[in-house]
Amino acid sequence: MNPIKVLFVCVHNSARSQMAEAYLNHFGEGRFEADSAGLEPGELNPRVVQMLKEDGIDISQNKTESVSDVLKQGKRFDWVITVCDEASAEKCPVFPGAGKRLHWGFTDPSSLTGTEEQKLQRTREIRDEIKKRVQAWVREVV
Repeated sequence: MNPIKVLFVCVHNSARSQMAEAYLNHFGEGRFEADSAGLEPGELNPRVVQMLKEDGIDISQNKTESVSDVLKQGKRFDWVITVCDEASAEKCPVFPGAGKRLHWGFTDPSSLTGTEEQKLQRTREIRDEIKKRVQAWVREVV
């Protein structure tokens, strides 16, 4: 059986979509094949790398990728899931061959304010929200 192909999209592909991709590939146990991309790719968020490492997942070598590059590659997806805010989700293009589209809104770790410890704690909370949502979705889909 072929894995279910999923693309996670957010603004910069630096945090939320990277976490969702990592968790789906981890918890999907080969039943899913996840990728991620951004509308305006930025740099991988170091706090996100640290938070996933706390959970035993290393994304330190991941690169950010643009939605347009994914489109040019001609990849097909069964699901496209936006993980950014509502306004940004509306900017996402239609993907040829994408079966279904979902939106899961999460706070952008790059927009957090406060001390470094406060940012780390809030990023940890966002990580846990994404992790729980991915785990629940895996149970729903398979």
